[in-house]
Amino acid sequence: MTAHPPHTPPFRDPHLPFAKRIDDLLSRLTPDEKIGFLHQFTPAVERLGIAAFRTGQEALHGVAWMGPATVFPQAVGLGATWNTELVRRIGEAVSKEVRAMRARDDRVGLNIWAPTVNLLRHPLWGRNEEGYSEDPKLTSAIATAYTHGLRGDHPTYWRTAPVLKHWLAHNNETDRATSSSSVRPRVLHEYDLRAFREAVVAGAVAGVMPAYNLVNGRPNHVSPYLREHLRTWTDEELLVCSDAGAPSNLVDHEHYFDTHEEATAASLRAGVDSFTDHGTDSSQMVARIQGALDQGLLTEAEIDTAVRRQLSVRFRLGEFDPHHDPHADVTDFDTPQHRALAQEAAEQAIVLLRNDGVLPLAPDTRLAVVGLLADECKLDWYSGTLIHRSTPLEGLYERFGAERVEFAEGVDRVRLRTSAGTFLHVLSAESGEDEARGAEGALDPALLAGRTDLPPLTTDATGTEFALIDWGEGVLTLRAPDGRYLSVAEDGYLRASADQPGGWVVQETFHLEQHGSGHLLRHIGTGRHVTVAADGVKVADENPEPEAKPETFTLIIVERGEDAVTRVTSEADVVLVVAGNDPHINGRETEDRASLRLPAHQERLLRAARAANPRTVLALVSAYPYAVDTSGLAAALWTAHGGQAAGTALARVLAGDVSPAGRLPQTWYESDADLPGLLDYDIIGSRQTYLYFEGTPLFPFGHGLSYASFSYADLEARTDDTAVRVSFTITNTGDVTADEVAQLYTRAIDPALPRPRRELLAHRRVTLAPGAEEELSFEVPLRAFEFWDVTQGRWRLEPGPYELLAGASSEDIRLRTTVLLDGEPAAPRPVLRRGLEGADFDEQSGVEIVDRTKAAGDAVTAAEGRTGELVYRDCDFGAGVTEVTALVSGEGSVELSLDGGAVLATWEVAESEAGPYDYARLGAGIVAEGVHDVHLRLRGPLRLAHVGFSG
Repeated sequence: MTAHPPHTPPFRDPHLPFAKRIDDLLSRLTPDEKIGFLHQFTPAVERLGIAAFRTGQEALHGVAWMGPATVFPQAVGLGATWNTELVRRIGEAVSKEVRAMRARDDRVGLNIWAPTVNLLRHPLWGRNEEGYSEDPKLTSAIATAYTHGLRGDHPTYWRTAPVLKHWLAHNNETDRATSSSSVRPRVLHEYDLRAFREAVVAGAVAGVMPAYNLVNGRPNHVSPYLREHLRTWTDEELLVCSDAGAPSNLVDHEHYFDTHEEATAASLRAGVDSFTDHGTDSSQMVARIQGALDQGLLTEAEIDTAVRRQLSVRFRLGEFDPHHDPHADVTDFDTPQHRALAQEAAEQAIVLLRNDGVLPLAPDTRLAVVGLLADECKLDWYSGTLIHRSTPLEGLYERFGAERVEFAEGVDRVRLRTSAGTFLHVLSAESGEDEARGAEGALDPALLAGRTDLPPLTTDATGTEFALIDWGEGVLTLRAPDGRYLSVAEDGYLRASADQPGGWVVQETFHLEQHGSGHLLRHIGTGRHVTVAADGVKVADENPEPEAKPETFTLIIVERGEDAVTRVTSEADVVLVVAGNDPHINGRETEDRASLRLPAHQERLLRAARAANPRTVLALVSAYPYAVDTSGLAAALWTAHGGQAAGTALARVLAGDVSPAGRLPQTWYESDADLPGLLDYDIIGSRQTYLYFEGTPLFPFGHGLSYASFSYADLEARTDDTAVRVSFTITNTGDVTADEVAQLYTRAIDPALPRPRRELLAHRRVTLAPGAEEELSFEVPLRAFEFWDVTQGRWRLEPGPYELLAGASSEDIRLRTTVLLDGEPAAPRPVLRRGLEGADFDEQSGVEIVDRTKAAGDAVTAAEGRTGELVYRDCDFGAGVTEVTALVSGEGSVELSLDGGAVLATWEVAESEAGPYDYARLGAGIVAEGVHDVHLRLRGPLRLAHVGFSG
């Protein structure tokens, strides 16, 4: 008999289009197997030879959570480079390390949950470090570059599959799983959607992740915008992955649905394709999906659609074509090129804020280096484990020589005396192999436990001298002489065991609470006070015995930090104060900042240094802006936490080996008084970000100085039917080779409604030798000048003059010219034909946008405890109307007037058993003709969806 070769099923045939192969594979999967594909951890289908798969590999600025990897600067630092080509190369390096790591550890996934494109609207947001910029144009440009690098250049097979986070309007950690962002249509289209849209349209995005919060009263995980906007931007199948635990939040925290089956079905129908819930245990989500199917809430076709989207990503990643996958044998990991790239990125991210000429430092400078971050290389929640490490102090030792650098950290050195007269004491531990937290890698680092192999603290007659750092808001850390931080493990005992503060719940932070003449020491992670027991020092039990009392400590200050600073600074030629934040404390995922102010401990050190030596330079190393007075300083710089090469990079910039050319990716405000509320998402109404802010910033968007100087000349602009073509010339008029970031902005000169004060159109980072010049050309599509016209529900180009502004920042404008653009003239609102959608207002105060129904649509309501005021400009009543109707639900009242005059119509809605989605159309008589501004006043929890006019 003749042996026949085994039949190759079509889904295994690399010569067929992916769509046909996916159709074939879907036809072979059983209903149960398809449902299994909808959890983050998809099981293998052994009968078809299909491997297990998981969505989600964190890689925001290097491969995270899976052990050692190259660590690049934080995302906000990458934004500060304003260098898309650099960021593309970083994405390429990260994706190659993902592939190399996966080859030896199959826990490493190829579906990358990065980048974060949430706009840095409010600088107190705890996750400021994760975004690129407050500007949607810059954010989308950097995100597009990173995703192109992650994807790779092969036309068919992707190196990794990036997912954008977090859809949508997500800028608060406070109540993040239950708060609703009220986003008016103009802000939605012109701001929040824009960063996502431009990155998706560029073609290197595999999907998005919805955020925990609600938008306009509706959870992002059932957002109609996924269907109405996201999926219309590309012909590619996009995979929507839920955030961790968010599917359960729909019922358990948001109470938006009564049952998990309802919630799961609604999410799937809205466009969520993969459910991240209950860790690696898929059984609960599988049961919910099956339950929704059994109850008729879902169809098998809807499940097929979600499975198809996941399979589309897996096919693009080459999973089903291992012999054709060009990325299968990538081994690039911690290469010399990656190390050099990490240093280049750290150098390019440094922003010179001010300089009176003290920088760059002369080669023979005697330098005093002080500050809490001077000898630190901090990591954040989304960092990998360092292979290489360079602190500012180490970088300066290497660059200037240790003999020319003096150091004082500036910690307060203290002892803690108990009520019995003894002192807290750290027992010496047997020497053992130390390993940084998370070095072994973890699918969920939140589950990593503290060390219990070291002896607990005890007390003795002399005690241990601790380094106390107050990070602000009364949050402090205590560090033992061996460099380990006091931490609390699961058994409740205090140990000097942590190499750094960290973890999902930080176990290394404490509060000192005044108690009589002493202090109680409260551990923040557990919320419990520290006690002294016979078997060691520990936090109080959850249910302590009645006689058990927290220990009262007396804080004995051995040396104040400012005294140590003064001791080393007075004889130095220049003092460098390195200040900033720990990315795990006071501003991080789950915790917003309370203030822009630099923590008081660091303010003390800065004052002491400045008083001792007027040639004081401040280097801020932080994940976010500060409101700090730099006017009395010789120079000031800012950099985000710069990854593994941060110290080397800073030293090279200070020495003048590299001219700084980073630019601020967000506005630095002078004080907290300049900020709106954290939950105020109306950047137009509250005049937020450089686009609308009318005050004087501490440092403006796009700001950054250089060791060179640059002149701008020859601005020209030509307009045709599709674009404005702009060119100008930059010349390096300084005496060092340096980068300049040329920025092009626009503003509408005489707009009919509020438009940005200026808005970034394009930018380019260029390197110029002394005397060299370069002509820069930009093609700006006319759609970049459009705004969202709420009267028509679409984009519109307003005709008229637009100013083009070229310069070195949003405020340092060197050249101006005006172009006259043709467009579509404004027309009054056609209220007889369209009426007024509640959310399509021009102005508002005291109003929140809420969900009209659970599936789609918006309504408006008065904010709790306030009277809502709404204005709709230029409403055309034609020859006249005689009746007005209001579509409302709930209890309260609506008043209507024209042009701010007398009330013409009032609707009172009494309390009833009807729900918030049970609308009634109420009528009233009105006499109006011509064009008027409609004013509405809302009181109570009533929802207004629409106002109609007839007659």
